[in-house]
Amino acid sequence: MKPKLLLLFLLAGGSLLAGTHVSFGVSVGGPRGYYAAPPPPPPAVGYFAPRPGRGYVWIDGYWYRARGRYLWRPGYWVRPPHPRARWIPPRYRGHYYYHGYWR
Repeated sequence: MKPKLLLLFLLAGGSLLAGTHVSFGVSVGGPRGYYAAPPPPPPAVGYFAPRPGRGYVWIDGYWYRARGRYLWRPGYWVRPPHPRARWIPPRYRGHYYYHGYWR
Protein backbone atom coordinates (compact mmCIF):
# COMPACT_ATOMS: atom_id res chain seq x y z
CA MET A 1 0.00 0.00 0.00
CA LYS A 2 2.80 2.43 0.91
CA PRO A 3 4.67 2.03 -2.42
CA LYS A 4 1.44 2.71 -4.33
CA LEU A 5 0.73 5.79 -2.21
CA LEU A 6 4.30 7.04 -2.71
CA LEU A 7 3.98 6.53 -6.47
CA LEU A 8 0.69 8.43 -6.48
CA PHE A 9 2.28 11.38 -4.64
CA LEU A 10 5.24 11.41 -7.04
CA LEU A 11 2.95 11.48 -10.09
CA ALA A 12 0.74 14.18 -8.58
CA GLY A 13 3.77 16.27 -7.58
CA GLY A 14 5.25 15.97 -11.06
CA SER A 15 2.05 17.22 -12.63
CA LEU A 16 2.13 20.30 -10.40
CA LEU A 17 5.48 21.25 -11.91
CA ALA A 18 4.28 20.82 -15.49
CA GLY A 19 3.82 24.15 -17.26
CA THR A 20 1.07 25.17 -19.62
CA HIS A 21 2.03 26.36 -23.07
CA VAL A 22 -0.34 28.53 -25.06
CA SER A 23 0.48 30.08 -28.41
CA PHE A 24 -1.38 31.67 -31.29
CA GLY A 25 -0.47 33.15 -34.63
CA VAL A 26 -1.84 35.81 -36.91
CA SER A 27 -1.41 35.67 -40.67
CA VAL A 28 -2.27 38.57 -42.96
CA GLY A 29 -2.53 37.98 -46.71
CA GLY A 30 -0.77 35.41 -48.87
CA PRO A 31 -1.13 31.65 -48.83
CA ARG A 32 -1.09 30.15 -45.37
CA GLY A 33 1.41 27.40 -44.70
CA TYR A 34 2.35 25.55 -41.57
CA TYR A 35 5.61 24.20 -40.22
CA ALA A 36 6.43 20.69 -41.43
CA ALA A 37 10.00 19.69 -40.57
CA PRO A 38 10.71 16.79 -42.95
CA PRO A 39 10.05 17.29 -46.66
CA PRO A 40 7.56 15.01 -48.43
CA PRO A 41 8.78 11.85 -50.20
CA PRO A 42 9.35 11.94 -53.96
CA PRO A 43 6.18 11.76 -56.09
CA ALA A 44 4.71 8.30 -56.53
CA VAL A 45 4.24 6.85 -59.99
CA GLY A 46 0.60 6.71 -61.04
CA TYR A 47 -1.57 6.46 -64.09
CA PHE A 48 -3.43 9.00 -66.19
CA ALA A 49 -7.12 7.99 -66.26
CA PRO A 50 -9.21 8.81 -69.35
CA ARG A 51 -11.07 12.12 -69.27
CA PRO A 52 -14.63 11.58 -67.95
CA GLY A 53 -16.12 14.37 -70.05
CA ARG A 54 -15.71 17.80 -71.55
CA GLY A 55 -14.54 20.61 -69.24
CA TYR A 56 -12.57 18.41 -66.81
CA VAL A 57 -8.99 19.22 -65.76
CA TRP A 58 -6.39 16.68 -64.58
CA ILE A 59 -4.87 17.34 -61.13
CA ASP A 60 -1.55 15.52 -60.67
CA GLY A 61 -1.10 13.35 -57.60
CA TYR A 62 0.54 14.99 -54.57
CA TRP A 63 1.63 14.38 -50.98
CA TYR A 64 -0.29 16.12 -48.19
CA ARG A 65 0.23 16.29 -44.44
CA ALA A 66 -2.24 14.55 -42.13
CA ARG A 67 -1.66 13.83 -38.44
CA GLY A 68 2.08 14.41 -38.62
CA ARG A 69 2.81 12.29 -41.69
CA TYR A 70 2.50 12.49 -45.46
CA LEU A 71 -0.26 10.70 -47.38
CA TRP A 72 -0.41 10.29 -51.16
CA ARG A 73 -3.40 11.69 -53.05
CA PRO A 74 -3.49 10.08 -56.51
CA GLY A 75 -4.18 12.23 -59.57
CA TYR A 76 -7.80 12.85 -60.51
CA TRP A 77 -10.10 14.64 -62.94
CA VAL A 78 -12.16 17.58 -61.66
CA ARG A 79 -14.23 20.44 -63.02
CA PRO A 80 -12.71 23.84 -62.16
CA PRO A 81 -14.84 26.15 -59.98
CA HIS A 82 -15.00 28.73 -62.81
CA PRO A 83 -13.90 28.78 -66.48
CA ARG A 84 -10.58 30.61 -65.99
CA ALA A 85 -9.59 28.85 -62.74
CA ARG A 86 -6.04 27.55 -62.42
CA TRP A 87 -4.95 24.85 -59.93
CA ILE A 88 -1.95 25.79 -57.78
CA PRO A 89 -0.49 22.49 -56.49
CA PRO A 90 0.58 21.93 -52.87
CA ARG A 91 4.20 22.76 -52.20
CA TYR A 92 6.88 22.46 -49.54
CA ARG A 93 9.25 25.39 -49.18
CA GLY A 94 11.64 26.27 -46.35
CA HIS A 95 10.19 23.73 -43.87
CA TYR A 96 6.65 25.04 -44.53
CA TYR A 97 3.89 23.11 -46.29
CA TYR A 98 1.31 25.02 -48.36
CA HIS A 99 -1.97 23.42 -49.44
CA GLY A 100 -3.06 23.40 -53.07
CA TYR A 101 -5.82 25.81 -54.12
CA TRP A 102 -7.72 27.21 -57.10
CA ARG A 103 -6.79 30.67 -58.32
